[in-house]
Amino acid sequence: MITLHPSSIRGEVWIPSSKSQTIRALLIAFFSHGTSIIRNPLISADTQSCISVLETLGASIEYRDNTLHVDSSSITLTEDDEITLDCGNSGTTTYLLYGLLGTLPFRKIILTGDDQLRRRPVKPLVDAYNDLGMNASCTAEGTPPVEITGHLRGGRTSIECRTSQYLSSLLLSLPLADKDSVVDVPLLYEKPYVSMTLSWLDRQKIRYRISSDLQHLEVEGRQHYTAFDETITGDFSSASFFFTAAALTGCTLTLRGLDMNDSQGDKGVLDILSAMGCTVSHSENAITVKGPSQLKGGTFDINAMPDSLPTLSILGAVTDSPLHLTNVKNARIKETDRIACMSENLRQLGLQVDEEEDGMIIHPGPVKGGLTVSGYQDHRIIMAMAILSLIIEGGLTIDDEKAAQVTFPTFFTLLDSVKKEKDK
Repeated sequence: MITLHPSSIRGEVWIPSSKSQTIRALLIAFFSHGTSIIRNPLISADTQSCISVLETLGASIEYRDNTLHVDSSSITLTEDDEITLDCGNSGTTTYLLYGLLGTLPFRKIILTGDDQLRRRPVKPLVDAYNDLGMNASCTAEGTPPVEITGHLRGGRTSIECRTSQYLSSLLLSLPLADKDSVVDVPLLYEKPYVSMTLSWLDRQKIRYRISSDLQHLEVEGRQHYTAFDETITGDFSSASFFFTAAALTGCTLTLRGLDMNDSQGDKGVLDILSAMGCTVSHSENAITVKGPSQLKGGTFDINAMPDSLPTLSILGAVTDSPLHLTNVKNARIKETDRIACMSENLRQLGLQVDEEEDGMIIHPGPVKGGLTVSGYQDHRIIMAMAILSLIIEGGLTIDDEKAAQVTFPTFFTLLDSVKKEKDK
């Protein structure tokens, strides 16, 4: 439990590295069957879960001088092995690793995780991989644990991707399949994360063809990954909390360690903040956000960046008109149903919120202080509520802050570093 008090903010923040990029790097490093170097990785609960799983599979992974050294050159799995892999809370690890496992020797692999992860939908991916030669099953509810007893052959499948991680999983695994593959994608959310995966394939010189709308994919099989030396850039999802802090308080913050050329989807938060009246400027390695005296409301489609829903929703408390976040139904299938959970928290604090199937409308108004809200053991909800506390007279208590370590273990330390005494 943590109690936070209102404050103005100013200064600079170095943003930690991208979780999504770090996990992609770890997986490609492992399946390169060599020794790779990952510089400036994110070390958090989710990336530690990925590291633990790869070590269970036989990798030697050493962290020193802010660098991960991944050696997978002497994996000793055999066709007789039966292994259970615990991915903790890391949905990224679970989804992206799943198909890649089908390229290893084993008798049976069980892929599981914590209570939250075991509620996340996986059946569309199970069905797709079964089309592609893997023999796999999940629970009757369509969630992990996933049991795998067959190998990835390749072929043809169609899959609706309400999370982009389904398609990223296929993109990463199919180059290693026994034969060529064709994938049709009639529905795709979170497209920028697919672009992130494609950038890794391009660096690895993987041969594929994909339509401009990312809904038809052809991948050559019998390819391989090569050991590499890469540096991970800052995480725009983590940065969005500090962008929002500046917008919410009308203050100015400069964030460092980010690359505006990165394909991360949450970079789009800056466009929304600009439309809401913020001043956004950037140089080679710094982005500065200055909040206005009054934020503008409006309607924003955030399908490409569903992780930003908790962060952006808190701004509705101080806009000049309702804030409508829409086309983000996939926010309901993250660690929690983030639309429902954020709606409940904001209502508890006195705001009017209209919950929609694919979004929410937040009406501006005074926010009650001195209350306790739930973090729902969801890192993004916890951090969003912590940012909202900056404007709550009487303070705000969050019932459990520990889950923030999933992606941003230094969040509260960095927030404290830019807090100033409440302006008189």
